[in-house]
Amino acid sequence: MAQGRLEGRLSLVNNVYASIWELSVSTPLVPGQGGRGSAYPVLPPLALSLSEQEFLRTESEKPMRADKQTSWSYTEALPTEDEVLIRARERSYELGVSAVSSGVGAALTVLAAASKATTVVEVGTGAGVSGVCLLRGLGRNAVLTTIDSDVDHLRAAREAYAEAGIPGNRTRTISGRAAEVLPRLTDAAYDMVFIDADKPSFPLYVNQAVRLLKRGGLLVVNDALDHGKVADPAVREATTNTMRKVGKAIRENEDLASALLPTGDGLLLAVKTA
Repeated sequence: MAQGRLEGRLSLVNNVYASIWELSVSTPLVPGQGGRGSAYPVLPPLALSLSEQEFLRTESEKPMRADKQTSWSYTEALPTEDEVLIRARERSYELGVSAVSSGVGAALTVLAAASKATTVVEVGTGAGVSGVCLLRGLGRNAVLTTIDSDVDHLRAAREAYAEAGIPGNRTRTISGRAAEVLPRLTDAAYDMVFIDADKPSFPLYVNQAVRLLKRGGLLVVNDALDHGKVADPAVREATTNTMRKVGKAIRENEDLASALLPTGDGLLLAVKTA
C-alpha cells in the first residue's frame, strides 16, 4: 500500500517536471520569478514527504543529457546485423566510407517497408550498407536507383547486394555526380529518396528530391544533426550551417510534413503532402 502511494506521488512529481518544462517553453521569461533570479513562472507549492524530496533532489542533480545519451546508445546497439552487413561495413572501412549506423540501417528498413515504396533513389551509395537495408524493407518488385561518383563504391555496393540475394533487376547503380544525375530523373516518379552524400550539396539534393517525389513520397536526410553540432549555437562550421539551412528549408516548405529524429547522427524525415 505504501509502495503504491509512493508511486502515485512520484507520478505527481513527474507531472511537475512536465509542467515546468511546458511553462518554460511557452511562457515569456520574467527575471525574478521563482526566487534566486529564476526566469520561470511560479508553480503552486507541492507538499512532499522526505523520501520524495530526496528523490526529487537526486533526480534534479542528474545531467539530463546523460539519460538521453544512455537511451541513444542502447537503441543504436539494439539492432543485430548479419554477415552481409558486417562484410559491407568492412568494405566501407577499407574504402574510407562512413556507413550509416546500425540504428539508421534498421530505421531505413522499417521506413522502406512502411512506405510501401516501389521506386527509391539513394544519393550516396557508399559500400552498400544503406542500400541493403533499404532493399530488405522494400517489396519484391521495388527498384533502388543509387548514385555515386566513385566506381569503387558502386562495385562494393553491387557485391553487397549480390551477397544479400538481391536480384540484379532490382538495383540500378549510376556512376556520376548526383548534382548532374538527379536533374535527369523524372519528376514525381519516386516514392522515397534517401540522401547521404556530400553535405555542401545537400540543399541542391533536397530541392531535387522534392521534385522527384510523388505526392505522399518520403524524403530521408541522414546526418541531419551533423554529429550533434547543429544543436549547438556556438558551432559555426560551414557544414553545420548548411545542415541548419536544410532543416529550416524543409520545415518551412508548405508542401512537406517533417520530423527530426535523433537516430544515428540525426534522421530528418519529410513526407510530400502536395
